[in-house]
Amino acid sequence: MSASGESSTTMHRLLHASGSHPIPPPNDPNQTMANSHTWIILIGLSVILCSRVADAKIGVCYGILGSNLPSPREVVSLCRRYGIGSVRVYNPNPGVLKALNGSKISVMVGVPNEDIPTIGQNPAAAQAWVKNNIRGFQDVKFKYIVVGNEINPLDPATASIAPFVVPAMQNIYAAVSGSSIKVSTAISTGILGKSYPPSAGAFWADISGYIGPVIHFLKRHNSPLLANIYTFLPYIGDPHHISLEYALFTSPSAFVVDGPYKYQNLFDATLDAIHVALEKFGAHYVDIVVSETGWPSAGGLGASVQNAKIFNTNLVKHVSAGTPRRPGKHIETYIFDLIDENQKSPEYERHWGLFLPNKYPKYPLTFS
Repeated sequence: MSASGESSTTMHRLLHASGSHPIPPPNDPNQTMANSHTWIILIGLSVILCSRVADAKIGVCYGILGSNLPSPREVVSLCRRYGIGSVRVYNPNPGVLKALNGSKISVMVGVPNEDIPTIGQNPAAAQAWVKNNIRGFQDVKFKYIVVGNEINPLDPATASIAPFVVPAMQNIYAAVSGSSIKVSTAISTGILGKSYPPSAGAFWADISGYIGPVIHFLKRHNSPLLANIYTFLPYIGDPHHISLEYALFTSPSAFVVDGPYKYQNLFDATLDAIHVALEKFGAHYVDIVVSETGWPSAGGLGASVQNAKIFNTNLVKHVSAGTPRRPGKHIETYIFDLIDENQKSPEYERHWGLFLPNKYPKYPLTFS
């Protein structure tokens, strides 16, 4: 669910996320924003969308593929107004970084996929990238540099970039030496060959030559793996086997029983499958940061304001509880997306925002 157009195509992500062909859903007017505009405005005038962001370890993804988005300065003011303390940006946009300067908002910034081959082959290019985009913004609170989004050696769209990811991570790490910034990369669940049950979690055998060195780098430098985890995509890809309740954190009982571990939601099951996959590479103690997750408010099967509210509300409540395999361990998580982006496709890709472009929140959401 790349906000910058640098990841795999939507169709490719659906196929990998669901394990089956995606189902093109109808655009149900009862699930769109069109007939609830007045309600949204009333909510926007009164809701408080904030509190204890740092404690809950919840951030937001800030994408800029929209023709009607507020300015970066307005967006930063919006974040500060509502207590949003962490953001993920997908490329080092100078206007965005300038607006974040001095804001005290923690920033996860991406190295765009197309820049990775050059940076991976040329340490001087990494030094220049860091000089221009990190050191040039001394008052931005950088937390992570994400070298690539959803690179997959099995995906024709990113296969040619994959050999350069670890060299680029190494060169960027050397360029930020002495800082507290962590260097990592963001994966999609498409690189999991097995995810059910979670105890069988494993990366595709064909990508071991790629993911192995990535994991080695993370272990060596005590960096987390970043993972984009969507329960919406598997749900629309296979709604006959994945219930809406399991995807929304509303299942009344265990949907999957995996030995001693009971799973009432797909988010935990997916996250634990990645934990198990990491363990098979000896990475028991590599943390996972959920670098994208969320639910759209319109444009597809199960996409509605109500379901988006349910998912994100339950997500915020849940992240402090951990997963069945990591109980009590806070899950640092970034909600996709901050504001709707109208230049994306298909239709549901345009409706992930917590806010409308006019800066009104779509529904009440308390980060606590």
